[in-house]
Amino acid sequence: MTDNAPDRILRLNAVLDRTGLSRATLYRKIQSGTFPRQLRIATRCAGWRESAINEWMRNPMFYSVEDG
Repeated sequence: MTDNAPDRILRLNAVLDRTGLSRATLYRKIQSGTFPRQLRIATRCAGWRESAINEWMRNPMFYSVEDG
Protein backbone atom coordinates (compact mmCIF):
# COMPACT_ATOMS: atom_id res chain seq x y z
CA MET A 1 0.00 0.00 0.00
CA THR A 2 1.34 3.43 -0.88
CA ASP A 3 1.35 6.30 1.59
CA ASN A 4 -1.35 8.22 -0.27
CA ALA A 5 -3.67 5.23 -0.77
CA PRO A 6 -6.72 5.23 1.49
CA ASP A 7 -6.69 2.77 4.37
CA ARG A 8 -9.51 0.26 3.92
CA ILE A 9 -11.75 -0.83 6.77
CA LEU A 10 -12.04 -4.60 7.13
CA ARG A 11 -15.06 -6.21 8.75
CA LEU A 12 -14.90 -9.14 11.18
CA ASN A 13 -15.21 -11.98 8.65
CA ALA A 14 -12.46 -10.50 6.47
CA VAL A 15 -10.16 -10.18 9.50
CA LEU A 16 -10.89 -13.76 10.58
CA ASP A 17 -10.19 -15.03 7.05
CA ARG A 18 -6.92 -13.09 6.78
CA THR A 19 -5.56 -14.01 10.19
CA GLY A 20 -6.88 -17.56 10.56
CA LEU A 21 -7.92 -16.74 14.14
CA SER A 22 -11.20 -17.83 15.67
CA ARG A 23 -13.61 -15.14 16.82
CA ALA A 24 -12.97 -16.02 20.49
CA THR A 25 -9.18 -15.86 20.06
CA LEU A 26 -9.40 -12.56 18.21
CA TYR A 27 -11.42 -10.91 21.00
CA ARG A 28 -9.17 -12.44 23.67
CA LYS A 29 -6.13 -10.95 21.92
CA ILE A 30 -7.85 -7.54 21.74
CA GLN A 31 -8.50 -7.70 25.50
CA SER A 32 -4.87 -8.60 26.21
CA GLY A 33 -3.53 -5.82 23.95
CA THR A 34 -1.93 -8.16 21.43
CA PHE A 35 -4.27 -7.40 18.53
CA PRO A 36 -5.45 -4.04 17.10
CA ARG A 37 -8.70 -2.68 18.50
CA GLN A 38 -11.64 -2.25 16.17
CA LEU A 39 -12.99 1.11 15.04
CA ARG A 40 -16.61 2.09 15.50
CA ILE A 41 -18.03 2.66 12.00
CA ALA A 42 -21.67 3.15 12.98
CA THR A 43 -23.90 2.44 15.98
CA ARG A 44 -23.85 -1.33 15.49
CA CYS A 45 -20.94 -1.66 13.11
CA ALA A 46 -17.19 -1.96 13.68
CA GLY A 47 -14.13 -2.79 11.62
CA TRP A 48 -10.34 -2.72 11.59
CA ARG A 49 -7.92 -0.60 9.60
CA GLU A 50 -6.27 -2.78 6.99
CA SER A 51 -2.89 -1.22 7.84
CA ALA A 52 -3.27 -2.29 11.50
CA ILE A 53 -4.06 -5.87 10.49
CA ASN A 54 -1.10 -5.89 8.08
CA GLU A 55 1.18 -4.63 10.87
CA TRP A 56 -0.04 -7.40 13.19
CA MET A 57 0.51 -10.01 10.47
CA ARG A 58 4.14 -8.91 9.99
CA ASN A 59 4.96 -9.93 13.57
CA PRO A 60 2.00 -11.49 15.43
CA MET A 61 4.07 -12.99 18.26
CA PHE A 62 5.49 -9.65 19.42
CA TYR A 63 2.75 -7.18 18.45
CA SER A 64 1.40 -4.93 21.17
CA VAL A 65 -1.16 -2.15 20.90
CA GLU A 66 1.49 0.36 22.01
CA ASP A 67 3.65 -0.67 19.00
CA GLY A 68 0.93 -0.59 16.38
